[in-house]
Amino acid sequence: LLLRLSGADTSSAPSSAFADVPAAAARDVSYAAAQGWVGGTSPGRFGPDQPVTANAWFTMLLRFLGYRDNIGDFTVSDAPKFAQRIGLVSRAYAGQLNGADLAESAVEVLRAGYRDGSGTVAQRLVSLGRCSQAAVNALGLSARELTTRQAADRYTAAVFCLDTYESQEAIDKRDSDSQATGFFVSPDGVAVTCYHSIDGAIHGIATLSTGEQYEVASVLWYDVAMDLAVLRISRTSTEQKVTSAFAYLDIAGITDIRPGDVVYTLSNPLGMGLAVSNGVISAISRDVDRYSLPCVMNTADISFGSSGGALLNIYGRVIGVTSGAYRQGNNMYLAVPADKIKDVLKDASFGMEGTTLRSVAEEQAELADAELASEGS
Repeated sequence: LLLRLSGADTSSAPSSAFADVPAAAARDVSYAAAQGWVGGTSPGRFGPDQPVTANAWFTMLLRFLGYRDNIGDFTVSDAPKFAQRIGLVSRAYAGQLNGADLAESAVEVLRAGYRDGSGTVAQRLVSLGRCSQAAVNALGLSARELTTRQAADRYTAAVFCLDTYESQEAIDKRDSDSQATGFFVSPDGVAVTCYHSIDGAIHGIATLSTGEQYEVASVLWYDVAMDLAVLRISRTSTEQKVTSAFAYLDIAGITDIRPGDVVYTLSNPLGMGLAVSNGVISAISRDVDRYSLPCVMNTADISFGSSGGALLNIYGRVIGVTSGAYRQGNNMYLAVPADKIKDVLKDASFGMEGTTLRSVAEEQAELADAELASEGS
């Protein structure tokens, strides 16, 4: 299956160096071993009769895509979770795998990109003549427009639940003061949320779809009036495991959207965990008192806890950051346009170390006190 995914021609590969590999599979195993995708169970032994485990299978797949465990991209024991963390697969795999597990994960890998950015597995198979474009189209791997399920499968890994804490006591008790959402916009941990999601917080924890938790390391940029914030999430989990990459979303902005366009939200409604919803754009530019930017109004359901989530277009790109709703309205949900975030990320001065959540909270508290003093005088 691995060799089929690679599209490799193994007919000229040397015989296997493993004594226990059947002759029919010798060249395939030898080729995969020469590429560094597989290894033996011991010197000269491959273990062809052993069950396939999730750790072994995803180690092979990740190496095939260009990730390397020997330089710290991932570890063998962490391979299935890493594959889910970077959005390679949409669900957790563990223990011994059966044929259905292998087939399901292989189909998801077809849409995956090689680490070096040279395209997707499916695209390479077509270019090598190993499959037809018609077959790729039939699997939905080349469709630009995504269904709700496809959007959820492909992009939930890039979104996280955000728990914030406003006191040391809350941190010590692990009792968060509020729940919100955020999403990654780069593989190294740069993420976006709403400003009001972190307002007053001195500590934050991002919980991924894998269940892993990572601290908010710093605030790189924020704007209270726009209700936007850019964070850096630590790449070291609360269990002290380091990741080399996160799944992330691309930002499109609202330039090309129109009322009636289909949209999807990925967020953490009511703090109950990540969820998907769908709807349509109701209005592109709706003025709302609490925002300095006109908002995108849409019908994709959100709730408390969804603040900071991703509003996606039908192509899976971010057009807005879910932020609020009209309390007295029906299906009148609001998102802040993501265009400003795109501008911030392009700014040559962006990338500074930033400041801490505590510092932001203290700065805003001082500004509030100064404003009250001014009003009092």
